[in-house]
Amino acid sequence: MRALVEVLAADSLQGRRVGSEGARKAARIIAAQFEFAGLEAAGDSGFFQHLPLRIATRPGGRTRISALDSWAAFDSLAEAERGIETNVVGIVRASDPDFAGEYVLITAHFDHLGIGRPIDGDSIFNGADDDVSGVAALVEIARDLSADPAKRSVVFAAMAGEEVGLIGTRWYLAHSPVSLNATVAALNLEMIGRPDTALASGHLWLTGFERSTMGEELVAARLPVHPDPRPRQHFYERSDNIAFARIGIPAHTLSSFGLHHDYHSPDDEVERIDFDHLEAAIEASIGAVRTIADGPRPAWKPGGRP
Repeated sequence: MRALVEVLAADSLQGRRVGSEGARKAARIIAAQFEFAGLEAAGDSGFFQHLPLRIATRPGGRTRISALDSWAAFDSLAEAERGIETNVVGIVRASDPDFAGEYVLITAHFDHLGIGRPIDGDSIFNGADDDVSGVAALVEIARDLSADPAKRSVVFAAMAGEEVGLIGTRWYLAHSPVSLNATVAALNLEMIGRPDTALASGHLWLTGFERSTMGEELVAARLPVHPDPRPRQHFYERSDNIAFARIGIPAHTLSSFGLHHDYHSPDDEVERIDFDHLEAAIEASIGAVRTIADGPRPAWKPGGRP
């Protein structure tokens, strides 16, 4: 787990900006981990789910990257304007034939902000907590579920482009490898690499805890999961889970972000990850996924669906 964090947050990946070679390297590393874990590939090319981008060059050589709705739009662009990004998607099939047609989706985003204005001489936004920590959990959960599948099928998706408007998730929604109507829940992993000062080490909070029955089920399973201690920050609306919630899938994010000052700065480095906490957080996340994939279907509470 530590090795994966160190590789994905290394300077050599240059902050994994959408459309960059660093992001492409990250996708290849994650795909290799999914394959090693024994997942079934669920992209359009192995584990890769490709999505088209438009790259507009501005005066001074700066570029602006935007998502496209179709490959037809991609084909209409000049060669210099074409870009491709990649989600990484795999599946662990259900162990119970009666639940084989139901899916639980687990996500984490692997992109970050790339290279920006230097702060104290450092210009690489490594994003070790945001969100390499979540990706490390995604891979470890996949490894655990692959060795001992749950009753329901579980889809694992490392999403591109969360930092630029959830573009990977929006493409997934339009081109899901499994039926979205059969996706009974979605759980996102975001910034779990450091303990929240409001909670004990190894504990996590769930965004939108009061919106569905998911949080209560995790607590009933005696997992170290709590309601979001800072609802005024609107974290429920600030990660990939929200796009799934808006189409009716009970979807939440597990996190332990305690508003540390390294958020979206070059100081979000591997050296600041608390690996004892991350290990415990991953164990809790494994328990959460198994609770959802083996237990009752999460349901919205009255007024909880956004």
